[in-house]
Amino acid sequence: MTRHPSAGDRRAATPVRGRRLPATYRGGGGDRGANPVELAVVMPLILVLIFASIQVAAWFVARSTALNAAQSAVNAQRLYQAPDGAGEARATRFLRAAGGWLVGWDDPGPSCVTNATEVSCTVRGRSLSVVPGVSFPVRQTAHGTVERWTVP
Repeated sequence: MTRHPSAGDRRAATPVRGRRLPATYRGGGGDRGANPVELAVVMPLILVLIFASIQVAAWFVARSTALNAAQSAVNAQRLYQAPDGAGEARATRFLRAAGGWLVGWDDPGPSCVTNATEVSCTVRGRSLSVVPGVSFPVRQTAHGTVERWTVP
């Protein structure tokens, strides 16, 4: 028969006083305070990367807004017998409704050029800037054919 130890037979593991831990278990000794220094060196780089990614995202949104405004202007200007300025008016309405992602678009304003068969509209501006004083230009152009009656 095998005897199982009872609770009274077990001895609590108590640390031996006066004994030092081996060097592999002790702290690094000379590396005290190294983590805050490393963080102080790396944190500016991390912040620059965060702000750069936000700026790239703002530029892409501004670029997309300008392209959609230019496409909207082309769609309005290419209609059969569309009046002059219909494309510019549509792009202006679009940009006012789209929010402030594209800054300075109203300085030259959207422009459309129409000839007998094609229409081209351009929207210019700047994206929002995370860093004050830095400007990122945006220019998007859309092209389309003018609707017209042709004789077969």
